[in-house]
Amino acid sequence: MGRSWSPTSEGNIPATETGQLSRGLIVDAAIDLIDREGPEALTMQALAAEFDVARITLYSFVRGREDLLEAVVDRLLESWRCDVSGALSSTSWQGYLQTVAHIMREIATQHARAFPLIATRHTAAPWLHPPLCSLEVVEHFLTTLKNHGFTDSQTVATYRAFSSFLLGHLLLESSTQGAQVSAMGIPSGEGEAQISQHRAELDLTGNSEIQRLCPMLTEDHSTEEFEAALETLLDRLEITLSQ
Repeated sequence: MGRSWSPTSEGNIPATETGQLSRGLIVDAAIDLIDREGPEALTMQALAAEFDVARITLYSFVRGREDLLEAVVDRLLESWRCDVSGALSSTSWQGYLQTVAHIMREIATQHARAFPLIATRHTAAPWLHPPLCSLEVVEHFLTTLKNHGFTDSQTVATYRAFSSFLLGHLLLESSTQGAQVSAMGIPSGEGEAQISQHRAELDLTGNSEIQRLCPMLTEDHSTEEFEAALETLLDRLEITLSQ
């Protein structure tokens, strides 16, 4: 059963045989389809059936499946931005991190089958760590920690450690709810997305903290970070077992 959309007065959206479509409506329908059946079920043909339109109609709004998957990730992270922006100016840094974690977990639990896309799709630069991997999200994160008195090195280290914690825990949790993680990042070849893979191509205008900290963000400390996280876990286990 396809969807039936009636015309709206917002913008100059091209008319289709079922009313008016927009990129936003198509992305929302893609998320609904992924939530029901998983990303592997998302094809342009299946999505066209949701609207009772010909597949070619969708190409007026998206370049293809790859572009659509990137738009799905953007939409999910947009919900994070809406929930967190402007609401945490007076909280402690601990409260900020707790709020960020709970909002991201809510996305992962409400959209368990879609969440692995955030973890495995392309990032605009290799130093952007999922799930906190959009420029706007990272800029907000870095700026907030700076405003709470974090040094530059503490800010970058916290971003990396916190992202790793969220990614590992939420991927595991979403997988217990039926999410498939394997092959999520493999391009389908259907309508490639235009994703910058190099810092030189990445427009950081308006992201002053990212620009300032970019040299530190690009440094590779993965071995030290792994060992530090492991030691922290062992210390916590030792305290727990001694009680």
